[in-house]
Amino acid sequence: MIRTRSEWISILSLMLAMVLWASSFIALKLAFQTYDPMVVIFGRMSVASVFFLFFVKNCQGSVYRKGDFKYLLFMAVCEPCLYFIFEARAIENTTASQAGMITAMLPLMVAVGAHLFLKERVTKQTIAGFVLAILGACWLSMGSSPSHDAPNPLFGNFCEFMAMVFATGYTITLKRLTARYNPLFLTAFQAVTGTLFFLPFLFFGPTTLPTRFEWVPSLAIVYLGVFITFGAYGLYNYGVSRIPASQASSFVNLIPVFTIVMGWLVLGERFTASQYLASGLVFVGVFISQERKRSTEVSVDAEPKACCSAAKMMP
Repeated sequence: MIRTRSEWISILSLMLAMVLWASSFIALKLAFQTYDPMVVIFGRMSVASVFFLFFVKNCQGSVYRKGDFKYLLFMAVCEPCLYFIFEARAIENTTASQAGMITAMLPLMVAVGAHLFLKERVTKQTIAGFVLAILGACWLSMGSSPSHDAPNPLFGNFCEFMAMVFATGYTITLKRLTARYNPLFLTAFQAVTGTLFFLPFLFFGPTTLPTRFEWVPSLAIVYLGVFITFGAYGLYNYGVSRIPASQASSFVNLIPVFTIVMGWLVLGERFTASQYLASGLVFVGVFISQERKRSTEVSVDAEPKACCSAAKMMP
């Protein structure tokens, strides 16, 4: 099969997005060492929103259709809002490497979500792979011991799993919206919505505001805002707009590999023999689910009734 230039650009965009997303686990760990998680998340959202001001002209080309606001809002509520709440708790309680491993389950969850809410076909092989991946993730969590950097890995890995649930809702809704909206506009909408959503957390609740400036965690926040919220999401949204959502989500399988390597190089994290076996089971489950070509693409022309079912997931 000969790929077009546009497809190759999409593939390269998605691969770069995965490298950046993998590095986000490391950057979050560094930022959380000094600043409150809610301060970090608000900081990255606001940095991204300001950065988008330089690219306002590039957001043109979007065609609003009546009723789309609920899909736009649902997309942003899923990710970054609820996604980052759970991911922040995950990074606080588990290692960056383990959190990265849990993300390998996203492609399977997208397939299952498309089946439940868009009535798309899911094979028994996909279900079997999903079950194996779940078992691998549970084994990885149960085989983890608390440490200074990972005080409650079981809870942390569960939170990362919940983050993947909301990432699934985001991916399915995003595919519908990319038919009419500029990927850069969608990324900017996420950043602005996330900034407004996390702002109240600074003044209400147990959030601890910064009392001193630290270079490394502060630069990590800027990195998260510019290179992750703006860069990685922009690249991913572009890729999803050019190829099927199922193919785009399969690139998420690269995140665990990149995260484990970065966690080892930057944070000195290590897996035990049991955790390597558990991680292998996750990958086996993902491989089995994708061994045969399946129609898991979230169709742009899906029936309105089916797409409305997805919207009903919004709290």
